[in-house]
Amino acid sequence: MQIIGYVLVIIAVGRLLAEVFERLGFPGVLGEITAGFLLGYTLRNVPVGDMNLLAEFGIFFLMIMAGLEITPEELRIGGRKALPMYIMNLGVMLVITLPLSDYRVGAGNLLAASILSVASAPIVVRMKRFFGEEYLHVALSYAILSEISILILVYLMANLKEASSPSELGALVLMQAVFIGSVLYANHRINVAHKVWLITQLRKLKSDEAVFGLFMILAASLGFISEEVGMHFTIGGFLAGLILHSDLVGTKQYERLETVLSGITYGIFGPVFFTWRVMNFKTGITLETVYIFLAIYAIRFVVTVVLSWSGEVRSSVAKATGLVSFGILGLLVADLGNAYGTLTGQLYALSSFSSISGIFMAAIVGRTLSLTERKVKVISQGR
Repeated sequence: MQIIGYVLVIIAVGRLLAEVFERLGFPGVLGEITAGFLLGYTLRNVPVGDMNLLAEFGIFFLMIMAGLEITPEELRIGGRKALPMYIMNLGVMLVITLPLSDYRVGAGNLLAASILSVASAPIVVRMKRFFGEEYLHVALSYAILSEISILILVYLMANLKEASSPSELGALVLMQAVFIGSVLYANHRINVAHKVWLITQLRKLKSDEAVFGLFMILAASLGFISEEVGMHFTIGGFLAGLILHSDLVGTKQYERLETVLSGITYGIFGPVFFTWRVMNFKTGITLETVYIFLAIYAIRFVVTVVLSWSGEVRSSVAKATGLVSFGILGLLVADLGNAYGTLTGQLYALSSFSSISGIFMAAIVGRTLSLTERKVKVISQGR
């Protein structure tokens, strides 16, 4: 079977099961993950290199869509609440993982703690319907901060092995900070001084494809620069989505761009990414790993509820559900950490298992909250 045949099978099965889960009231991504488990046992001789490339496109487009869901201002405001939560969760997870490494703090602990503290921006976006817009910005800000942090961390670890001196590594970190800062500052200046001109020029474009083409030039350029300064190329894609918000390009152009990107992302590359990553899930899981994950989920959930407390139980639990969604990106980072020799043994198994199981837990809690609220409304109306 040629690569196109495998891709079509993966997309077809992934979307079929996604539709099944959607009809059951769960996010379709659970179907794509389930498809990965099923296809992992049935498909043979899949061209790994080609599929890895397509899966990379998947996370690239998923991060773009996450960027489009939030503006820099919303990220700044949401980040004020999200950053302390992330730091607290990271500290708690670091302590929890110590017994798994003979109480020695090292790169493996830090990477595992980062994975166990992450939230998934694509999952948060697709669970929006459970909780509404109120919950989205803080949860999405947390997810973005945590995902970018682990991507930067895993690449820093790789660069640390390659760097010839601490000064070389320091220069690399400085370049990364300058790159991100420059993109955000340029976005600010355009928004202040050239917004009307930009909207006027975009209105001259006759087709959605032209808008999409210009955006992809920007996203690809930022992605290449991200790689050049030692970061994952998806960070460039996220930045492209972040800066081209509706306030800057106008509502009509934003909707044209989002329509095309949404079809490509959730119709093609997203299912390939989720399904393929899970098809490669080969980690040995023990009963102890499951127990540790459940304990970690409960601890992280309680910590997050306390930190996000708003005086109303449902609102705080809803935010915590999105914040404790883990995500497939954690599985990707765990695989990278394992390849670099940083994440091994039980830390790798726990990180990988949690990345997948956390999504199902978040969806189950979200669905339960949604049904509970619906029953409460029915009872209230009956009175």
